[in-house]
Amino acid sequence: MSVESELKKEGIVVTSILSSSKVNSIARKVANILATSFPEHKFNTEELYILLSQIPMYRASVPKGFSEANYLYKNCSIYFNENIPTKELTTYAVHECIHYLQTRKDKWGNLLKLGLCDLTRFNVHGLGINEAAVQYATSVALGSTLDTVKYYGITFDTISPNCYPLVCNLIAQMAYITGEYVLLDSTFNSKDDFKNTFIEHTSIEVYNTIEKNFDKILTTEENLIKLTNELESSNQINPNLNRRIASMKKTILSLFIDTQNLIITSYFEKAFTQIHSIQDLENYRKSLYNFKPLIGIIDGENLYNTFYIDMMVRLENRYNEIENGYYQQPEANLVPVNKNLFSTFFKKLNKLIFKRVSEYIINFNNR
Repeated sequence: MSVESELKKEGIVVTSILSSSKVNSIARKVANILATSFPEHKFNTEELYILLSQIPMYRASVPKGFSEANYLYKNCSIYFNENIPTKELTTYAVHECIHYLQTRKDKWGNLLKLGLCDLTRFNVHGLGINEAAVQYATSVALGSTLDTVKYYGITFDTISPNCYPLVCNLIAQMAYITGEYVLLDSTFNSKDDFKNTFIEHTSIEVYNTIEKNFDKILTTEENLIKLTNELESSNQINPNLNRRIASMKKTILSLFIDTQNLIITSYFEKAFTQIHSIQDLENYRKSLYNFKPLIGIIDGENLYNTFYIDMMVRLENRYNEIENGYYQQPEANLVPVNKNLFSTFFKKLNKLIFKRVSEYIINFNNR
């Protein structure tokens, strides 16, 4: 598909081109933002500036409800909504400039990778999860803080309340498992470390399912915007459109909850099999409890609450196995354990489990 066809498909109509001085100004500011915000990634400000100053940038009219800025990899250009105030262009440029830095092409100019998105296979893989990762990185770069929002009946905290809030929450849940550095390094440099690390802690089947769900969420949201625009422009009651819109909202809610539940259960179930000592047990308990602020909740459904309580009971049982002097490790013989080392801990843990469960139920239901 040509550049013109791609723009037409997205509903983008170019109205003007940004001057070299304006492009240089934006490039300089974005380079400073990225280098300052991510010192551990060792960005070189001058090198970044030189790279980013080469990006063609345009003003354009874009469909209502869609992104205010768009990066087109076919010509490595950025298109800003013509209605964005000039002083705000840099803010919108950060996301698109990260896309530019992600781009990996072969010697013939064919796109191979775009961050977490792989285009080397027959079908594009990871477009949605990469979009979420780039917006997450953008929010970090711009110094955004967590905000509690409610979309599609889901209440959750997100670092990006106005742009891809759902998938930004989900990518934060995944980053809890892999570590934020791994996520950002793979996003900036088009590496597979994030994917491989997440697979190591869950499974390849889980990752592939989550990857597809990210795509489905973003695609459904795009279609929802189109239908909403159509409904608003018609200026009349349209029961069919209303039903389709309601159905899409339910689909998004279901996809989010299914993805979140898969992340929680797959990670913590696998991690549970790695508990072979009291220290492992305590680390697991803290990890499970600290995951709580990341989750999205809906009225009438609380899988995490049930999962948490179930795991506390299983942790007590696992402790009893260790405390009684044996624990059957996978593919291993019984391992003797010194009971005296854990007798005091057992009493504390037993009290802590039921105290935390009671507190958790009260706090969670009052959230």
